[in-house]
Amino acid sequence: MLMHDIPADQIRAMLPPQLARRLGDGDQADGLPRRSFLKLATAGGFALGLFPMLAEAQDAAAPALKPGQQPAAFVNIGRDGTVTVTVNRLEFGQGTHTGLAMVLAEELDADWSRVRAVHGTQAVAYADPAFGMHLTGGSTAIKNSYVQYRELGARTRAMLVQAAATQWNVPAASLATERGVVIGPGGKRADYGQLAEAAMQLPVPTQVTLKDPKNFKLIGQPTGRLDAPAKSSGQQSFGIDVRVPGMLTAVCQRPPVFGARLASVDDAAARAVPGVKAVLRVPLHDGGEGVAVVATGYWAAKQGRDALKLQWNDADREKVDSAAQLASYRTLAAKPGHVKYQADLAPLAGAPHKISAEFQFPYLAHAAMEPLNCTVQLDGSGAGAKATVWTGTQMPGLDAAAAARVLGIQPENLTLHVQMAGGGFGRRGLPTSDFVVEACTIAKAAQAAGIAAPIRTLWSREDDMRGGYYRPMHVHRAEIGFDAKGKVLAWDHVIVGQSIISGTFFESAMVKDGVDTTMVEGMPEPYTLPMRLSVHHPKLNVPVLWWRSVGSTHTAYVMETLIDEIARTTGQDPVAYRMGLMGEKSARHRAALQLAVDRSGYGRRQLPAGRAWGVAVHESFDSVVAYVVEASVEGGQPKLHRVTAGVHCNLAVNPRSVEAQIQGAALMGLSMCLPGAAITLRDGVVEQSNFGDFVVPRITDMPVVNVHIVPSADAPTGMGEPGLPPLAPAFANAVARLTGKPLRELPFKLA
Repeated sequence: MLMHDIPADQIRAMLPPQLARRLGDGDQADGLPRRSFLKLATAGGFALGLFPMLAEAQDAAAPALKPGQQPAAFVNIGRDGTVTVTVNRLEFGQGTHTGLAMVLAEELDADWSRVRAVHGTQAVAYADPAFGMHLTGGSTAIKNSYVQYRELGARTRAMLVQAAATQWNVPAASLATERGVVIGPGGKRADYGQLAEAAMQLPVPTQVTLKDPKNFKLIGQPTGRLDAPAKSSGQQSFGIDVRVPGMLTAVCQRPPVFGARLASVDDAAARAVPGVKAVLRVPLHDGGEGVAVVATGYWAAKQGRDALKLQWNDADREKVDSAAQLASYRTLAAKPGHVKYQADLAPLAGAPHKISAEFQFPYLAHAAMEPLNCTVQLDGSGAGAKATVWTGTQMPGLDAAAAARVLGIQPENLTLHVQMAGGGFGRRGLPTSDFVVEACTIAKAAQAAGIAAPIRTLWSREDDMRGGYYRPMHVHRAEIGFDAKGKVLAWDHVIVGQSIISGTFFESAMVKDGVDTTMVEGMPEPYTLPMRLSVHHPKLNVPVLWWRSVGSTHTAYVMETLIDEIARTTGQDPVAYRMGLMGEKSARHRAALQLAVDRSGYGRRQLPAGRAWGVAVHESFDSVVAYVVEASVEGGQPKLHRVTAGVHCNLAVNPRSVEAQIQGAALMGLSMCLPGAAITLRDGVVEQSNFGDFVVPRITDMPVVNVHIVPSADAPTGMGEPGLPPLAPAFANAVARLTGKPLRELPFKLA
């Protein structure tokens, strides 16, 4: 999701009052007294480990430090020297647990073999330090918390050194640290585990000196992920694996048309299924209704749901039809909308060369491997009621506030434990908190029905696929005039698509003059072009949301295929043409593209017969990725053989994670190209339900992907999303060189 360029105070101003109070606003957050923070933190559910004396010892130093700067919330050093780092982001495959643990361990001088990582909660300490809210998204984890985690490690190290200095009665400046040990004069050595309890009773230093990057030992080194052993051996637990004593499982039958309500419910057969404990009619977050079946396990709950006989009232709901929607979008695209960029279009009429192009992009499902889930345990009732929630969420603070509101309990009486998630791509970070709200609604209804048990609400794959919140459908129309040398004289561009920001608390900051800024990101960068860009945002009864790399999923495709088409039309090399169009501020684009070109052998290596090169470069979330690909057309179908990536993400904290993110993003980018990779609706009902009719790449589709990183010592930028956007256009450009026909539609249609 896209969240960059929003000031933290503006984010706070847009939040619901309940959440804003929890996160703190302005001076209250910055000056939170240490005792108050510890009280809130303990209520939030994170362990202080070996730091029981911290509250008394640090009151004097506390006013200068924010909760997110206090080591107590982030570092637990066991007596055996094991360092457990609490990470303020959801780990769902992007490597954040390893990356941020590396950053902290670097400044701590920890023994990496004894470093572990865990999730936090919705406690205020774990808010994003740049945005002031809890967030995993926008490829911001390493970028926004890089300095934060370095300082946390440096503060902890300074306290350990001071503890050793006091114990040995020597100046702290005379001591050194290495691999989890403080080293003193005369060969004295003390393991961090021996010093931790004494160290954490000392004041937290407000100012610390960070390492010179040339002295890094961990940062910048290819490092295996902390979660790899558990995940590769099948031992990793995810949100879907949560088990609480006495727990029951719920599944919910949602309406086939979004927002529809129940006309009648016949649940006699469902109640007769062995193991079914309750059948509950529940409201849904979008105003619709559903029926939840609560049972002793998933299978019993599913059988009970399958036995339901339901009639739906959808007379007042819009029933979207994809074919009709496309026709209306094409009509809108023929006329200007809300203007983002203005330019003189007069030269268009007399241009010696013209391109008139229309692009079509379907709805896309997030299709994470782990379907949505949330477990809720309620304790007590009335003013003193408490609740515990377990789920994999990208916005734990927002979801905790929504859960407390639905359950009718005080926010401080609710603890949300963030769980490892099997993917998400934006679907686990919603302003509506839909799946958390639903789980809490079901748990509350179960309690009202006399069920005193934790409730785990599970979504099936089919529920997930048909449950809404898709990458929006888009239509682009471009009219371009250019001369024989490829100089663009005028470019008129219109985009049609639903806004993912309108109606959310981000709207005031991210919808300007009627334009959702997420839909136009990547236009027309990095090229300097005379473009008039305008948009239409129709409203339809289809829930939409950010999808990995957000607007760049379609804008990169349009820009990079059209730039390539101009180069082909004017007989120019596509790499040289791009280099010539880039402005003075595009040094990182040039470096990434040149690196991909050099390492691929482009222009020097002869390709096998029937193959062609394809090129694309795009910046998203402050990182640049360039692809040079090799592709062919076999049996009438495009085939991607090899991908060479040039990446500019500034300092690569863990090059191995960067490589993995590029490989995974390239595969997800390929998924947009394959026939069958579309969500369609007929009479308001989503037609796809599982991987049998929503195509994702198989192992036989995976090309060889080689990743090369531009060296840099600048502060790191994000890598969770930037690898996706340029893959599809690079592939399309190779296919266009083979067939002579540009591909204007995703997924690809060659016929």
